[in-house]
Amino acid sequence: MNFSSSRILRTATLALVVVGLLALALGGYLTPLFETSLNPLVAIQGWLSSRYMAFYDFFTVPRDVASLRQRNAELESEVSRLQSQVVELQQQLSEAQVLYALLDFARARPENQYVAAAVIGRDPSPFLHYVIIDHGSEDGLRHGMPVVNQQGLVGRIDAVTARAARVQLITDPSSSINVRLQNSQRDVILSGSITGDLTLQMIPSDMPVSVGDVVLTTGLGGQLPANIFIGQVTSVRQPQGGLFQEAAVQPVVDFTGLKAVLVIVNFKPVDISPLIPTTSP
Repeated sequence: MNFSSSRILRTATLALVVVGLLALALGGYLTPLFETSLNPLVAIQGWLSSRYMAFYDFFTVPRDVASLRQRNAELESEVSRLQSQVVELQQQLSEAQVLYALLDFARARPENQYVAAAVIGRDPSPFLHYVIIDHGSEDGLRHGMPVVNQQGLVGRIDAVTARAARVQLITDPSSSINVRLQNSQRDVILSGSITGDLTLQMIPSDMPVSVGDVVLTTGLGGQLPANIFIGQVTSVRQPQGGLFQEAAVQPVVDFTGLKAVLVIVNFKPVDISPLIPTTSP
């Protein structure tokens, strides 16, 4: 009995102590004690955590930096490759647009037969206006054949080899073409120049010429087909006391950006030079 009573007393005492501690804890009376006893543990835990992170960074950061540098180099290489592809695709698109435009021009003039050629060179002289194309006599090209593009008249074949040909542009100083204004039936001469400017010469003073007038080939002289678009009049000048006018012409063809042309191969130029009278010395 004594042993049993003692056990019950200890249990009751322990329960009272636990209940008392819970009451003190719930009442906030033990908070300062807990903080005082836990602060050293928190400090030790923080120190261990900082040492662990330093240890982890020491072994992992260099590897991460090397990985990031490698990845950055790979991305830069990929960007460079994609930029090259964009430039190449833009060039292909530009070439395709030119070819489609040439095709449209050929379809609009079904009476002619054409050979398409790419411009592969230019005359290095600043005083001459010629381009080299990548088709020649093996493709049916002959001296004097007209050369056009989707915009209008480019020039004429001046010299031919088996696989290439030289084209004299209408802007060349020695180029001279019979042309007319769209609203007039009278013919005048279009001449090139060293600077590449086009000029209508020997215009009769009584012939009406206005800025914006369209200039077309006439077909006279047998050197070019008729009604090929050349350009528009940009200014008119009449020398004082002169019998003729002069007019500047803006060509419709962009000769600086010329990439592809069409050669009219079924047009046969007529050589009329033996019929032109010559003066004796």
